[in-house]
Amino acid sequence: MKKQRIQSAAVREPADGMWSNCLRVDGQIFVSGMTARGDDGETVLGDTAYEQARTVFQKIRDLVEAADAAMDDVVKMTIFVTDMSDNHLVWKARREFFTGDFPACSLVEVAALAKPELLVEIEAVAVAGCSRG
Repeated sequence: MKKQRIQSAAVREPADGMWSNCLRVDGQIFVSGMTARGDDGETVLGDTAYEQARTVFQKIRDLVEAADAAMDDVVKMTIFVTDMSDNHLVWKARREFFTGDFPACSLVEVAALAKPELLVEIEAVAVAGCSRG
């Protein structure tokens, strides 16, 4: 069994010694909680939960594809929101990135995320190739 750090040019890497955005262990892919922070790590992309969720799902797609998998290989997500009434906006964005059987999913309201402007954070687990049958 081998652990491999996955990187994508489209997703800013954290500082050394902090965490890994994405790890692949054999066919399993683990994506850390992604937010709508821009390349500078400070700017938040999008003022609504829908815009932020789209940005986050795109980051997850970039990392999953860099791990030689597809979005439909995502089997589990945990979504954190700062306002549960935004759930329909997150679901709207999610429908734009998945087809077929959607991943198992938990949606959790939290008091705050890393920056006050952040409304959504999503972590994901995928199994490479599982959507191809």
